[in-house]
Amino acid sequence: MARQPILDARGKVHGYELLFRAGPGAGFSGDGEVATRTMLDNTVLYGLEKLTAGLPAFVNCTAEALIGRTVEVLPPHHTVLEVLETVAPTLELLEACLKLKRKGYRIALDDFIWGAEWEPFLELADYVKVDISVVGPKDRAALLARMRGMPARMLAERVETQAEFEQTRLEGFTLFQGFYFCRPVLIKNREIPTNRMIHLELLRALLQDPLDHLALAELVKRDPSLTYRLLRLVNSPMFGMRNEIRSIQSALGLVGDGLFRRMATVAIASELNGGEPSELLRMTFQRGRFCELAAGRVGLNATEQYLLGILSLLPALLRAPMDSLAGFMPLREAALEALLGAHNLERRTLDWIEYYEQGNWEICDKASERMGLAETVLPELYAEAVLWAEANLDRESV
Repeated sequence: MARQPILDARGKVHGYELLFRAGPGAGFSGDGEVATRTMLDNTVLYGLEKLTAGLPAFVNCTAEALIGRTVEVLPPHHTVLEVLETVAPTLELLEACLKLKRKGYRIALDDFIWGAEWEPFLELADYVKVDISVVGPKDRAALLARMRGMPARMLAERVETQAEFEQTRLEGFTLFQGFYFCRPVLIKNREIPTNRMIHLELLRALLQDPLDHLALAELVKRDPSLTYRLLRLVNSPMFGMRNEIRSIQSALGLVGDGLFRRMATVAIASELNGGEPSELLRMTFQRGRFCELAAGRVGLNATEQYLLGILSLLPALLRAPMDSLAGFMPLREAALEALLGAHNLERRTLDWIEYYEQGNWEICDKASERMGLAETVLPELYAEAVLWAEANLDRESV
């Protein structure tokens, strides 16, 4: 299972499309045991609402899954059933969709292209998804004109650049799917703000093992937010201190290197996110945690891999090209080369998760094979990283 965010025009996450692997394709098919087991396993083991933080889960469905009611293993109020473009719009399918709507499911028409035979489905659809790489601006304008007065929300798929986002937003789309938010307009020769420089210095200091508490304490003092978090943590019931701890250096000693590294990188990523879409922060946490978990399976340094995942989205967070940020990166040369795009050993885990986010199963399988891992190992770590990221975002919002 991989998940792809669906955002509104303000950059807020509306829901996630869940790409469940079912044999050679990514769609959810009711035909075989593999698809059913995949759906049940993920729903039972993790809970669908946990995988999407309680937001709507968009799931691809075949006609068999809809008519045969296989989809009813999913919780209705959290699920949007996507009718695939390959499905024939029969009366039997229409009746099945109506019954599912009455049970509380929402219906989306996937990769939609106008056809008179689909008009009855448009009356009950909650979403209409349009692949902008297939449907050009002229045809999109005609479709949007036909859709006026209909209840469905218009969702643009495969939006990969800021220009495409702006264009489809102006056309009248209100929801957007694609990784355009990871590729904002970058500003060359941009000066990094002073407070961001402190964060990069902190990341460099966090890579030392063991941590230099004296030097680190001086850096922490320059970041009021991190100072507050550290002192709040060490004076919490978790540590059971009789007297309040006010010294940053004492707090670092009590918290310990591992816990402080984790807390500080989460806090720094949150600060770096600034006014960017919250999904960027979520993906930053996911990548960092996944790379950390996978490091032990492939003989890489877990701390360095965690930072590699965190820093992979730094250009999007700071709106500056990676090569202009390279001089500030707290990484060894080989890891830095990985960030700059070299497909070396240090980049293996990052490559895998980037392809997995896109649902590119075939390339992920080949990557797993090169690492000497079973195909199921890294997807399990990805699911764990997703849940970890959600838990840490919950803490950040408190």
